[in-house]
Amino acid sequence: MTLRLPPIASQGTIELVHPFAEWQTFGALAYIAECYGFRYADVRLVGKHKIAHIHLVRDMSPQAQQRAAANTAAFPDPGPGRPVPGMYLGSLTPVPEARADVDLVTTLIRQDAAGAAANRKQLLAMAWAGPVLFLLLAVLTGKYAVLLPLAVLIPPFLLGALRINSTRRAKLAGRLLAAGCTPVRDAAGRERFVRPVPYTV
Repeated sequence: MTLRLPPIASQGTIELVHPFAEWQTFGALAYIAECYGFRYADVRLVGKHKIAHIHLVRDMSPQAQQRAAANTAAFPDPGPGRPVPGMYLGSLTPVPEARADVDLVTTLIRQDAAGAAANRKQLLAMAWAGPVLFLLLAVLTGKYAVLLPLAVLIPPFLLGALRINSTRRAKLAGRLLAAGCTPVRDAAGRERFVRPVPYTV
């Protein structure tokens, strides 16, 4: 999961995918991509293992293009073992002056991922439909000892997961608000956050 300038220079979008990457790694990679004229757009959780797909789009604003030109001139050949904007050489650890920006985009990604992971209507429907299904299966199969405990445990488990996710999202939202981000609703009705100003060069 590395970024190389030549293959992405003419692209309109980038997708970062890795099943084991930490959020801070995604944030650092998104920051580097933004240094070359992209902008973090959204995250999707794909498959039963909820693998994160981080999407970035080309930012055509004058500030982003100026920043991309400056970083292309300063770091013309980014890649493993070579200098990249905002990171210590040979790592994805941000230098002090880039840490706040990396932390901010990381928090945005985590907030969107938490929202994608917890579809409130879907979880509530499962919490109430699940026990009915297990009770019906118990009647049909006669395996009450196995299915009745599941019918009892499913609602508190799903509702607890929803509560934990809501608490986590509230903490992340607090960090984003403190950083000057503005809460908005996207076309799907999800709460998202917009950064206050574009990054500086």
